[in-house]
Amino acid sequence: MANQSLPMPVSPTRAAALGDAAALAARLMLAWLFVAEGYGKISAYADVQTYMAEFGVSASLLPLVILTELGGGLLVALGLLARPAALALAGFCVLAALIFHRGGGYDETLQLQKDVAIAGGFLVLAARGAGDWSLDAWIKWRRGASGQR
Repeated sequence: MANQSLPMPVSPTRAAALGDAAALAARLMLAWLFVAEGYGKISAYADVQTYMAEFGVSASLLPLVILTELGGGLLVALGLLARPAALALAGFCVLAALIFHRGGGYDETLQLQKDVAIAGGFLVLAARGAGDWSLDAWIKWRRGASGQR
């Protein structure tokens, strides 16, 4: 009979570190998409304005879209104001899904589902926070270390 030992339990310290590493990885994965999209919209500004207009969205909203994607993505990546940034990006994803991906067909349905799933990830981030490996945690620690509240 083969040696069937039980797995080693994970210490609370190690579990916390793994959770913080996972939170950082999740933030970076989510942020990557939005930083790249925001930058891409700057590079193709006129084309994006035309695309928005085709769906009845005012092209004058494009600077706000870019700020939301690029700025929100960077905030999430850094873990700075992560909860409000994640909440804003969750709302942005739901709006984008409903405005741009309501059409029929497999591709549009898939895009709608992806946007809703990404919004779900942002809602978890908004609810749980960025974790200890974030600027939010560092600022909180610094305030506590200096006696400020």
